[in-house]
Amino acid sequence: MRFLLARKMSEIGGRFNGRLPLIHTGGTNGAMITIQPHKPVLIAGPTASGKSALALHIARSQGGVIVNADALQIFDGWRILTARPDDADLAEAKHALYGHVPFDADYSVGHWLRDVTSYLQGAKRPIIVGGTGLNFNALTQGLAEIPATPDTLRQHANILPLNELLNNLDARTRARIDTQNRMRVQRAWEVLQNTGRSLADWQDSTPPPLLPMEQATCISLNAPKDWLNDRIARRFDQMLNLGALDEARAMLPHWNPAHLSSKAIGAPELIAHLMGDMSLDAAREAAIIASRQYAKRQRTWFRSRHKDWHQLPADMSDISATLRFADHAMD
Repeated sequence: MRFLLARKMSEIGGRFNGRLPLIHTGGTNGAMITIQPHKPVLIAGPTASGKSALALHIARSQGGVIVNADALQIFDGWRILTARPDDADLAEAKHALYGHVPFDADYSVGHWLRDVTSYLQGAKRPIIVGGTGLNFNALTQGLAEIPATPDTLRQHANILPLNELLNNLDARTRARIDTQNRMRVQRAWEVLQNTGRSLADWQDSTPPPLLPMEQATCISLNAPKDWLNDRIARRFDQMLNLGALDEARAMLPHWNPAHLSSKAIGAPELIAHLMGDMSLDAAREAAIIASRQYAKRQRTWFRSRHKDWHQLPADMSDISATLRFADHAMD
């Protein structure tokens, strides 16, 4: 069985074949992956690798609710740039935790865990999909209940250079985080300053997970660099065609780079263009580069943390080779 990627990836004129990659055996089983109708499914992978299309295919074939695990798709205001499901996708399957948080709000992994809990206990099987590794790690490994950071401390952290934040961290914490990701480094710095305990120390006293791996079908999409880089460029061009610049224009009066939602890739670049600081071509190129750099960090994370997940190559075209739906009855 072959199926098309979600429309947001397949409508780039006649230049792009929007079929989802062929998924074949690999990972832990070396055999066909059976998708049970009432067992949660976790789908992780880098940006633009086809995660949402795979989730939608499973939901269409066997039922379930698609639950967002992406740290930026939870915010309203940036629907196009964060590649949130479009209206056609929403009509085909129930979706949850997309665009439900105000663009100017704070939102942490802890918030997400609390929000996702009801879907783990609901009548419909959750299909949890996203590219934020920390969310999946917290879900399947547990999350320490770290006290919230006071606003005054966060405002101070916002103006400190990355190197200063990093130099104040302990070696164990530095070894566990992406030291090039300012948001992660700043979070670790805030935890240490606010609680007097390192992030690594908090992590080592983590409570049991909400969803242990053995209770879910865990799928990680692997995307080759060149294939994904080309796909990222095509997707950003389509975002522009679908109105990403108009979206940025609507957000311009509310723009604040300190907002978490402002981390949406392409948002700072398009805002800079609208403010006259760079041409549209330069903004496009900068956004594509930023997206490729982000994808590289995601690939590194998933290679390191998802070794026990089913590993599915994302650059093929026939998903039926290794996915078998047990008891196809819909929810």
